[in-house]
Amino acid sequence: MHILMVEDDLDLGRALLQALKAEGITGEWLRRAVDARRFVETAAVDCILLDVSLPDGTGYELLSGWRREGLNVPIIIITARTGLEERVASLDEGADDFLVKPFAPVELVSRIRAVVRRSAQQASEVWKLGELEIEPNRYVVRLAGESLKLSPREFRLLVELSREPGVIVPKSELAERLEPLGDPVDFGTIEVHISNLRRRIGAQRIRTIRGVGYMLLP
Repeated sequence: MHILMVEDDLDLGRALLQALKAEGITGEWLRRAVDARRFVETAAVDCILLDVSLPDGTGYELLSGWRREGLNVPIIIITARTGLEERVASLDEGADDFLVKPFAPVELVSRIRAVVRRSAQQASEVWKLGELEIEPNRYVVRLAGESLKLSPREFRLLVELSREPGVIVPKSELAERLEPLGDPVDFGTIEVHISNLRRRIGAQRIRTIRGVGYMLLP
């Protein structure tokens, strides 16, 4: 999982990135609203952590702007403001959750996983697609009750395709998600991993949309 954190507090930002990394969550950290706007235009993330008070604007302005533009990535507001009106405003603008500082990193990780599950229309820790079962947090895949051994990239590829079964995921988006902190994976490598994944879960479960990307059939 790869997230964007928009937070101007240096100490908090460093601490949160370290805590998330320990849980297998990679992240990009930006401190200004203008940089966050530019980043979201070109990069794919699974969740956004958004502070309310930023040096060049407010998190609410970013939130409302992104929702007007159709961005459907889960967004969690993080703020030191505790008033009920703040929470109501956040949810009314389209936030998926609201977390008051200070908070325990373990709670943040739990909230991130929960909103991502809801976004992926998966309501539990076990994602079920027919005979295929995936436990993203435990790196477990089962087919008809039998555990499968997948390479780390095969597993990540399967998770990305499983977020929205029946929806085409472009190759370019998969290339970025497989290496969120490095150079995108080349398309030839993705095709090799798709081929390997088909042998393990059944070729009929992954459809190629020529020239576009791939779809995991529900």
